[in-house]
Amino acid sequence: MSRRLVWLQLLIGWLPVWALFTTLMASAHSVDPMHAALTALRMIVPAAALGLVVQRFIERHPWPERVRPSFVAVHHLAAAAFSIAWIALNSLIESVLQRAFVLAVGIGIVSFLLLGVWLYVMIAGVSYTTQATERAARAEANAARAQLAALRSQVNPHFLFNALHTVVQLIPREPRQAAQAAEQLATLLRTAIEEDRDIVSVTEELAFVEKYLEVERIRFGERLRVRVDVSGEARSASIPSFAAQTLVENAVRHGAAPRVEPTDVTIAASVANGALTLTVRDTGAGATEEQMRNGSGTGLRRLRERLAVLYGGRARLDLASSAAGGLTASLVVPQDLSD
Repeated sequence: MSRRLVWLQLLIGWLPVWALFTTLMASAHSVDPMHAALTALRMIVPAAALGLVVQRFIERHPWPERVRPSFVAVHHLAAAAFSIAWIALNSLIESVLQRAFVLAVGIGIVSFLLLGVWLYVMIAGVSYTTQATERAARAEANAARAQLAALRSQVNPHFLFNALHTVVQLIPREPRQAAQAAEQLATLLRTAIEEDRDIVSVTEELAFVEKYLEVERIRFGERLRVRVDVSGEARSASIPSFAAQTLVENAVRHGAAPRVEPTDVTIAASVANGALTLTVRDTGAGATEEQMRNGSGTGLRRLRERLAVLYGGRARLDLASSAAGGLTASLVVPQDLSD
């Protein structure tokens, strides 16, 4: 967090307290609002300065899982020290302004001490609440990373099984092509296993897709025709790793594989309104309503799970089957990840 943002948060946090002090002083002492505001400001500034010390103190004494008497005693002493230091700073400021020693306890020493304790409790409470929020955010982020790692680890075995199936089918018919496919598959799997990023550029993803298609072309030959229509802006956009490959693999296995006729697969991508839209369209066998409801395959289901972890509800994967045959998978991924 930037230093400027920290100071802005401190300012916003102390403004309500300043307003409260101003209102109380104006009503209790029947002074004009401007005088009350200036007096309240002189009281709030030392409290805010000491609040920075309290925040550091809280960092060194995090909230324990089980509250013990020693923890309570430490905060009792800290509250008393804060209250005394606050009165001392207030007195110093008033003495400098009036050029004479002033003990700034206008409403009585006990009342001022209690007010100082109240300020300490407020600062400590806000600090502990912030700590708890940050811990929860870190835990959620760690859980999300663990879930993504688990989902990503499931991608490789699923892909490996399908790719090996391609090689196995070639062995009895075309042993030489099977050997070539095995070599290309080894290169492809090495890339897949070494990729540990959750987000990659569309250019990188398309390069991986092309390696995958080289393996599949050995099996399908002229039966598989692929066209890529990706804009320059879309090539620099970001996309979950293996997302495009999953969509293309789905088109090949469920669209082209069941057919003896040639199957056209079109990969298109564009960026509009801060989102990347990647579409994979095939002229293959299509899918039933039940298949589309269930995600049409394990790979698509896991891709949806990854999208949910990475983007929440901001990304989506839609499937549409054409009456004339074929399936269209549309992936929409937001590009502004600052929220």
